[in-house]
Amino acid sequence: MEEANQSAVSEFIFQGLCNSRKLQTLLFLPFSILYLMTVVGNLLVVLLIINDHRLHSPMYFLLANLSFVDFCLSSVTTPKLTTDFLKDNKTISFGGCMSQILCVHFFGGGEMVLLVTMAYDRYVAICKPLHYSSIMNRQKCVWLVLISWIIGFLHAMSQLAMILDLPFCGPKVVDSFFCDIPLVIKLACMDTHTLGTVINADSGVLATACFILLMISYTYILLTVRLHSKDGASKALSTCTSHITVVVLFFGPCIFIYLWPLSITWVDKFLAVFYTVITPLLNPAIYTLRNQEIRNAMKRLIN
Repeated sequence: MEEANQSAVSEFIFQGLCNSRKLQTLLFLPFSILYLMTVVGNLLVVLLIINDHRLHSPMYFLLANLSFVDFCLSSVTTPKLTTDFLKDNKTISFGGCMSQILCVHFFGGGEMVLLVTMAYDRYVAICKPLHYSSIMNRQKCVWLVLISWIIGFLHAMSQLAMILDLPFCGPKVVDSFFCDIPLVIKLACMDTHTLGTVINADSGVLATACFILLMISYTYILLTVRLHSKDGASKALSTCTSHITVVVLFFGPCIFIYLWPLSITWVDKFLAVFYTVITPLLNPAIYTLRNQEIRNAMKRLIN
């Protein structure tokens, strides 16, 4: 019976960002350009950090991993969104839908933990500068990155496990441009109110824990900066401002999607676009524009 229910829906249909065929055609080019800029921007940051020995430090090692995660996160949804602008029938297979859910939460959860790791790196660099090289050694950096990937994977698997065996027998229209869990579970042929609460709580615990750790870290850093010289404080504050900006851009939409859902369709779609398309593009731009060493590395690469 369960197999029959699940096989009744072999694919889902996306509503997309809007209903206007003309507007969708117009959106194809800007979203294609946004995705191209995201790919080039993030992979350029990774290439710069790998290629330039002056950037072989813990902070840039973590930044390279962040750029790679952003590239992956954007690639899960944006190519499908872009090609669907030119289609009347925006479908995705059941397996493709589950894969999207797995990958979005894998890379999204991993990025949350990675941002905490980057905050820890800045905390050690600013609050314990004399011990920085011994605390943030290469082996520890690799382990911290591996832990972020592992936590992201475990989070994604826990989310997928809760919805994979749900009976889907219709309807099959997802009012979005990708398979987001809150919308997909509404299509199950059973009462999913309790399950939805549990799933949101799962994402909420990870997001809230990471956000609290980040706020504590940066508050302590900024308080410590006030006690340093103006030159040192200025450089530290510049770096932390970049990090804090990225944190706000990343966690802001997550809070509204999973912790404080508004249930307003156009707002949810805007937040989803911001989370999966805009933020991965802004991250490399923020770090590149505000980081003199990255800009110098780019000049050396061009020359």
